[in-house]
Amino acid sequence: MAQPKVSLEDARDAARMKLKGFCAAYKICDGLDTRICQGHSYGSPIGMGGPGTGASFANNVKALAELKLNARLIGPDFQPDCRFAFLGRELAMPIMGASVSGVNSFGGESVIGEAEFCRAVVRGCKAALSMGWRGDSFNYSPERPYGIEAIAEAGGWGVQIIKPRAQDAIKRFMEKAEESGCAAVGVDVDGHGSYAMNAHGQPVFRKSVEELRELATTTSLPFVIKGVMCAEDAQAAVQAGAKVVVVSNHGGRVLDHSPGTAEVLPSIAARIRGEATIIADGGVRTGYDVLKMLALGADAVLVGRDMVRAAVGGGEEAVRAQMEMLASDLKKAMKMTGAASLGDISAEVLWTAPER
Repeated sequence: MAQPKVSLEDARDAARMKLKGFCAAYKICDGLDTRICQGHSYGSPIGMGGPGTGASFANNVKALAELKLNARLIGPDFQPDCRFAFLGRELAMPIMGASVSGVNSFGGESVIGEAEFCRAVVRGCKAALSMGWRGDSFNYSPERPYGIEAIAEAGGWGVQIIKPRAQDAIKRFMEKAEESGCAAVGVDVDGHGSYAMNAHGQPVFRKSVEELRELATTTSLPFVIKGVMCAEDAQAAVQAGAKVVVVSNHGGRVLDHSPGTAEVLPSIAARIRGEATIIADGGVRTGYDVLKMLALGADAVLVGRDMVRAAVGGGEEAVRAQMEMLASDLKKAMKMTGAASLGDISAEVLWTAPER
């Protein structure tokens, strides 16, 4: 494995300077109210934090931190295999870059251009044999879909997520995604709570099962529904035709006081397991967090804020280093808990206190 040209420590230091006032690139990104990202005022851009008290952002991290891993150390030796088959493409890991978009929301275009940011995520993830997802923001349009352009340049190696705009607008984006050979396309249903879209006159809407089904049947690509936080919505997403369901509270950025994704994941996995690929997004910072999400029922995870800091601080090389570090830690965690492959990961890798 080639050595990165930039270390993650160097990238973090660079990101700290570039994101000054929005993110201090702390070693631990936990969303506590003492962090710079949570120092916003009501009515102002959210930036890297969360709305209101920021509890939803913090709950994502807290929910994972409260889980403990169960060491299982006696048995035959093995080298963990964490390869993941995703929509017909083999990845080196069940970890992908989340669909964070809009550099203007965390420091402005002077930090890194939107096209450059998208390329860094998509190319960096591909170099690590992972996959970068791309999102949508108020300055995107079917004529200039920054994320789709980056995915096209990478030979279609990426997933495009679109805000819940008007149906015709979403369809135009989906057509572009098809032309670019994207691995999949979808809608983040929680995006109708987007501050940036609403503040810039880009209307977003709640979507019914019928409207989502219309979109799923319009595209030839696998359809993704992102932003699911309850079993009922997960079932509705499957009924609408979603091949991939992403359990996510939008990084805690659209609704204050929502639970962490790790808290709701088990009930969602129990409801739709086997009917769709289940991906968890929210609070994942290490490979150990990845293992916890997989043990709770996810097939794979998305990583957001750390991916932003890597891309801003060190471009695609730092993104690659970030993904490879996560995969390395996941393999360590798998070996220490007795899981030789992803199929061996179950709730048994999570420690539970014995009953008295």
